[in-house]
Amino acid sequence: MHSHSHAHHHGHHHTHSSRLGRAFAIGIALNIGFVALEVVCGLLANSLALLADAAHNMSDVVGLVLAWGATALAQRPPSARFTYGFRGSTILAALANAMLLLVVTGGIAWEALLRLQHPDPINETLMFWIALLGVVINGGTAWLFMADRKSDLNVRGAYLHMAADAAISLGVALAAIGIWYTGFAWLDPAVTLLIVVAIFAGTWGLLRDSVKLALHAAPENVNPAEVRRYLAALGGVAEVHDLHIWGMSTTETALTVHLVMPGGHPGDAFFQDVVRHIEHNFHIGHTTIQIETGGTAHPCVLAPDHVV
Repeated sequence: MHSHSHAHHHGHHHTHSSRLGRAFAIGIALNIGFVALEVVCGLLANSLALLADAAHNMSDVVGLVLAWGATALAQRPPSARFTYGFRGSTILAALANAMLLLVVTGGIAWEALLRLQHPDPINETLMFWIALLGVVINGGTAWLFMADRKSDLNVRGAYLHMAADAAISLGVALAAIGIWYTGFAWLDPAVTLLIVVAIFAGTWGLLRDSVKLALHAAPENVNPAEVRRYLAALGGVAEVHDLHIWGMSTTETALTVHLVMPGGHPGDAFFQDVVRHIEHNFHIGHTTIQIETGGTAHPCVLAPDHVV
């Protein structure tokens, strides 16, 4: 017979939730107002870069709404059906955010290519001042998310959106200065294309990481091989199998594992020490351990590495 014991530990990461809520609300309000202003002034200035930036800003508003909604859903308690709550919604929002940004960027690139063939006269003065305002608004919004961008992939998506918009606005302002001094209207779509390349490069990492988390890959900050080595070196452990590590959300990580311990149940103190070590050293806040005595009559069917 197998002897089973489970040790559970939940790391609650509700810190900064009120601050993030304010950041999302401020960012959404500022960007909605700026999008309206940028569309009007873009049409008046006949600037593709301004109109493209407005479209990109609008995608960011949608992205911020998605990210804010996912952050709020992640705080909801588990239910009988959703036993992990809605933590996974943060991963879906990060994935949707990255895909939306890439799609909008593609549209901007296409319009820029068309404008390069037929450049039109531009009001570079209006273009410059609106772009400069965009640098301030988008840069300020990105700053609101800067503190949490490394610990939460979802917040990182929002930060990248805002930082990318600030870069676009700066590029538009520089293009306006160039047109002002040279009269070359093609600088407007040309600078837009350069910014598109920069946005694509920055967004690719977010898309890659969010796809991995959606497929239950171990987060980048966790090394599964090191976790396995630690568990295998524990006193009394003869074998480690069925080890799974995955992201429950963009900030929380879970682990399940079977430990073969022929000496029998090691006691509650063993589980408490292991769980604390895993959380402190590997940043995994939800650990489940199953103990097996390793009887040959009933080997665990999940022992082979290729079995899930």
